[in-house]
Amino acid sequence: MYLLTFVSIPTLALYGPVKEAGFLTGTGSDTGVFLGGALELIVGLACIGTAIALYPVVRRQSETRAMGFVGARILEGTLIFVGVASLWTIVSLRQDGAGADAALMGQTLATFYDRVFLVSQGFIPTLNALLLGSLLFQSRLVPRGLPVLGFVGAATLLTYNTATLLGFSGDLAEVLALVAVLPIATWEFSLGVYLVVKGFRPDAVARLDTVPAAPGSPWPGLHAAEGGRTS
Repeated sequence: MYLLTFVSIPTLALYGPVKEAGFLTGTGSDTGVFLGGALELIVGLACIGTAIALYPVVRRQSETRAMGFVGARILEGTLIFVGVASLWTIVSLRQDGAGADAALMGQTLATFYDRVFLVSQGFIPTLNALLLGSLLFQSRLVPRGLPVLGFVGAATLLTYNTATLLGFSGDLAEVLALVAVLPIATWEFSLGVYLVVKGFRPDAVARLDTVPAAPGSPWPGLHAAEGGRTS
């Protein structure tokens, strides 16, 4: 599911036309907007899925942070859905024959999408990286270099998005955007690849001193044989 979150990369190009000022009253295909939205819906569902799938194990390190990670991922996915709905609303206005008087509404919805994107795929991923990264760093479920990369990515992305919110823009901003996104994108992609190829370290899972991760889990934890703990 972490790897599935990268299917939205083409949306940068697919959403280009719908954000242009003349889209609402212009002509042309709407297919790109619908395809981009469908890809983002997959991303939103995958975001939520990553947290649900990881929760049974990482909660054994810290249930509070694990729940925080689930909540942040659900919020991220929800805001992605809201952003998609705003762009699809522009398409609906166009298909209904909205005239030039509705152009301002189209621009407002496009701007709304950009701001929602800044929160959902800008600020919230920094929180996700800190929550999950700290859980994985402490538990050693994966090599510590991976969560450290997540920490670096959280810092660079937070710095860039804060600057963007304060009005930083221009050609230099586009270059810095790539630099800011690359570490956290590498962290999520590398984590996905590592979990597919290697999975959690069994010895690290066994060291988690709590109840089993889930009924039927192959990793019982240190005290499972003695009945475990109830909280």
